[in-house]
Amino acid sequence: MDLSTIPRRRLVSLAAALTAACVATPMVAIAAPGDDEPVNLSRGKAATASSVQGDYAAARAVDGDLDTRWSSEFSDGQWLQVDLGQVSTLSSVTLTWEAAYGKGFRIEASDDGTTWRTLSTVTDGAGGEQSIEVDGTGRYVRVLGTERGTGYGYSLWELEVFGTVGADGEPDDEPGDGGDDDGGQPDEDCDANAALGATATASSAEGAYSAALAVDGKADTRWGSEFSDAQWIQVDLGSVQDLCGVELDWEGAYGKGFTIEASDDGDTWSTVRTVTDGAGGKQALDVDGSGRYVRLVGSQRGTGYGYSLWELRVLTNGSTDPGDPTDPTDPGAEIDGGGDLGPNVHVFGPDTPVDQIQASLDEAYAEQETNQFGQRRDQFLFEPGTYPVHANVGFNTSVNGLGQNPDDVNITGGIWADAEWFEGNATQNFWRSVENLAVTPTGGDMRWAVSQAAPMRRVHVKGNMMLHSSRYGWASGGYIADSVVDGQVRGYTQQQWYTRDSTLTGGWDGTLWNMVFSGTENAPATSFPEPAVTTLATTGVIREKPYLYLDGDDYAVFVPELRDGTRGATWKNGSTPGSSIPLDEFYVAQPGDSADRINAALDQGLHLLLTPGIYHLDETIEVNNPDTVVLGLGYATIVPDAGQTAMRVGDVDGVKVASILFDAGETKSPTMLTVGTEGSTADHADDPISIQDVFVRVGGAVAGKVGSAIVINADDTIIDHIWSWRGDHGAGIGWNVNTADYGLVVNGDDVDAYGLFVEHYQKYNTLWNGENGRTIFYQNELPYDPPSVEDWTHDGIRGYAAYKVTDDVTQHEAWGLGSYCVFTTDASITVDNGFEVPDVPGVRMHSLLTVSLGGAGTYAHVINGTGPQASGTETVPAKVVSYP
Repeated sequence: MDLSTIPRRRLVSLAAALTAACVATPMVAIAAPGDDEPVNLSRGKAATASSVQGDYAAARAVDGDLDTRWSSEFSDGQWLQVDLGQVSTLSSVTLTWEAAYGKGFRIEASDDGTTWRTLSTVTDGAGGEQSIEVDGTGRYVRVLGTERGTGYGYSLWELEVFGTVGADGEPDDEPGDGGDDDGGQPDEDCDANAALGATATASSAEGAYSAALAVDGKADTRWGSEFSDAQWIQVDLGSVQDLCGVELDWEGAYGKGFTIEASDDGDTWSTVRTVTDGAGGKQALDVDGSGRYVRLVGSQRGTGYGYSLWELRVLTNGSTDPGDPTDPTDPGAEIDGGGDLGPNVHVFGPDTPVDQIQASLDEAYAEQETNQFGQRRDQFLFEPGTYPVHANVGFNTSVNGLGQNPDDVNITGGIWADAEWFEGNATQNFWRSVENLAVTPTGGDMRWAVSQAAPMRRVHVKGNMMLHSSRYGWASGGYIADSVVDGQVRGYTQQQWYTRDSTLTGGWDGTLWNMVFSGTENAPATSFPEPAVTTLATTGVIREKPYLYLDGDDYAVFVPELRDGTRGATWKNGSTPGSSIPLDEFYVAQPGDSADRINAALDQGLHLLLTPGIYHLDETIEVNNPDTVVLGLGYATIVPDAGQTAMRVGDVDGVKVASILFDAGETKSPTMLTVGTEGSTADHADDPISIQDVFVRVGGAVAGKVGSAIVINADDTIIDHIWSWRGDHGAGIGWNVNTADYGLVVNGDDVDAYGLFVEHYQKYNTLWNGENGRTIFYQNELPYDPPSVEDWTHDGIRGYAAYKVTDDVTQHEAWGLGSYCVFTTDASITVDNGFEVPDVPGVRMHSLLTVSLGGAGTYAHVINGTGPQASGTETVPAKVVSYP
């Protein structure tokens, strides 16, 4: 939740959303050419830009889709450039401007991307669609802005460059003539691409252009590096193979100097090819060597940007080391468990120099402090020992100890989350975590000023803990479980918080709207409605989240046992009860792994560990074996690019899914996570499925779309801390842009939910169809952006309740539920109820509230026509102690 709300929104984004809502999604046509008829030379070609605003990349202005666009920073002198692939004869340029148009600009052409000729100068542009006749030649064409037409940047739905291929009848360049230093090309029988779909990593990635996109076989996706010379991209072929060729399809940012290297183990490398005069385009290089790992290491860039590859192909003659059982091209081969945790996991031991640890932590925070929707992911792991360091924890970052119990690792400087980046407002401090360690904070106070998707688990705070920012700004948290705080917890500006199965030795101070405790020693007693505290003596059936640790010298995953009716931390009086699974029983996935590869490992009976990064997948991950553990590190993120369900769990006992972020793609998916099969009645009470720290994002990074974000079909499922979020800020936001009906749908019976955060969905945020459900703590904001109350009325009811228990349910109970509204598109909207449940004796609701934030909208009632109205600028909650 963001109490800074919507005045920060960009009007140009609103204009784009309205445009997308009012027109169909046309595609730019390409005419069928005659011999000399001008054609669109720029569609699908490599595009670069001086700057990119948010997710509006240069490539989107040449993709032929009038519903995607490039957008620059808010300054003059910005440019968009397209590489036509070869020098061509140019006849016209058509510009389709978004609302942020160019009043003054030049159309320029170049043969080499360095020396430019002006083809046309415009000083009185008025936006819309502009067709400009030009007469000239060039391989590179760019639009160079000189004066903006608005206060924003420059933004183009489409740039179309028309002309004929070649200059004055010159033939197309020969394939492969792109910088091969001795002209050698692979032999004719060297044609098996071992890199296709293999695991790829890189020294860096610019924005969303991850290494995996250079080995996906798609001509319109690419890897892009940071803007420096010494960058590399590496592919794991899965086994040692004989190498005969490498093919490179460069985007405009090519490598002038680089080496091709091979390695059997990923540590010792041999150079198989050196290039010093690369010229970009398509390069075909013959090589002679062998290796499991192949990498391109840049030494000199050909442009002022980084290195960018549409595709990297590693060619073999089909021969593979027969002694290696992990050949990814053999679908029947056994897949090994265990392996490297990847470049985004940072492991420190007691012998690691303190300044080295601190430098690594500081570098990550400098990058991640404000990088809310960025591509970077970081996992910091501390081996047992004491560390006098300070860890400021930014976005998409996790800090964990590797001991079996929290006190095995002691951070004696501190672990901190503050909100200086947002002027003390912590309501956007999302997606970060701390787990399984002790903190002895400098000065005696630890600060964890966070909001949603920022869990603290298995932490021993040897001092006080502040849940508010150092400026006492708003915060919208939060979740603590299985932890001990020796001092006092102070939640002064936290709107709500849930603390489960912990020990608060020094008690709790500070209550705003909805503070909930279950199974927590020394928690304040229930006093709702004022102060708004709800406390349950025990939680119910629960198991703690699995976690990575060191079992001796080897990595393993510890799985805490199922328990019921307990209080306090599981490790307070000894080790947490449970069982250990060696890492070699896990498939250790890397970004770039295909869904086929992951599913083959799961089918084989391996568990799944997702190392930090972005997993762009085109098929559903299927988890069908009982007791499988699926565990993410460092906010590992799954993006279902093909509009499929991202992950589906079978109707089997004991599956544990934990610490994963699902980020909806631009093609609509039915669900992000489905647990169990529809209509199932199988009993899992003795070994329930659990989902823990599972987060869904629909919009913010891209214009994601989903029907129902999380669907629970399996009986007895445990839901332990989720944030299911339809985005209200970031990229791809709008009523008809990031569409999503339901945040959580529960169809199974006997489902227990602890710590539900579900926000901004367009129908019921939570829809509960199953019998005998229980919820402890619920936080919700209704969608910001219904166009009007008429557009959001259904069945004669104004708006959708946040939490809906369907009419045929006879048993349901919930404690500590809050729903808030801030209707920024139409503050006059009234929603009839925050909560709707059947009026039957077996349905009981406790400690409910609704809040109108700053008077932007009204709740007529809290629940079922009962409870006072929530409205007005004073932001005073309307409360119901119990219903009925």
